[in-house]
Amino acid sequence: MNIGALAATIAGTNAAIAAATAAARAADADPLTRHMRDLVARGRKALVCYVTAGHPDRAQSIALLRALADAGCDCIELGVPFSDPLADGPIIQASSQRALELGMTFDGALDLVREAKPSVPVVLFSYLNPVLNAGPDALRRAADAGVAGILVTDIPVGADAEREAWLGDSPLSFVRLVAPTTPASRMAAISRTGSGFVYLISRLGVTGVRDDVAADLPATIARLRGVTTLPICVGFGISTGAQAATVAAHADGVVVGSALVRAAEQGVDRALALVRELRAGLDGR
Repeated sequence: MNIGALAATIAGTNAAIAAATAAARAADADPLTRHMRDLVARGRKALVCYVTAGHPDRAQSIALLRALADAGCDCIELGVPFSDPLADGPIIQASSQRALELGMTFDGALDLVREAKPSVPVVLFSYLNPVLNAGPDALRRAADAGVAGILVTDIPVGADAEREAWLGDSPLSFVRLVAPTTPASRMAAISRTGSGFVYLISRLGVTGVRDDVAADLPATIARLRGVTTLPICVGFGISTGAQAATVAAHADGVVVGSALVRAAEQGVDRALALVRELRAGLDGR
């Protein structure tokens, strides 16, 4: 065998090993991780849509959950209303307060999922207190209701090993947040304890609609991609199809929250029109 043929054989063997490793990793992954990796494999940029449970009201919340997938959504973040949402801007704060006034709770959010039966995975987006107050079997109840994952905004890696283990060992994927200022070593630690996808915050501050995309975002995504094999979805401030396309040129997907919640205040149809615009931007249409 000549050197060229030998090199080709080695390259083919290495490719086969890499493919087998990827397949084994996918087989071992939880359903949300498999779903998100499948989108990457198909070349589809993930559109993750945040909606507040029970906003603008229960009926419209169910209608929106049922219709998001057909409009182009790939994963739903369902916000559990909380009375002190420190990481959220005025739009999501107001939606949370409205939902609380209408009686929405942690278990009420699970009832929405159970009734709506969305055809794409649902990730509960919550602060820690509502999850703890729901009891020690809260995560199991969420899984039984059809929830695929959970993201807890106020439990940094290493802050509470016992509760992190509770979240990480549950039937739900444990989606972790990464800030743009996080050092690469800490990014790696965060990613190791998470599953589903990594939610990269595009900028510091609270949630809300922005007119621009952070200039250093591509470098931040590259730094994170160097320490994780999980898909990377970027959120905070994305509100248009053009912004979504710009971010998705570097990331595996985008998370849209405040703009969608604001649109939902005008009705389900308005919210779905925005989802279709975002999907068109991600698809280059």
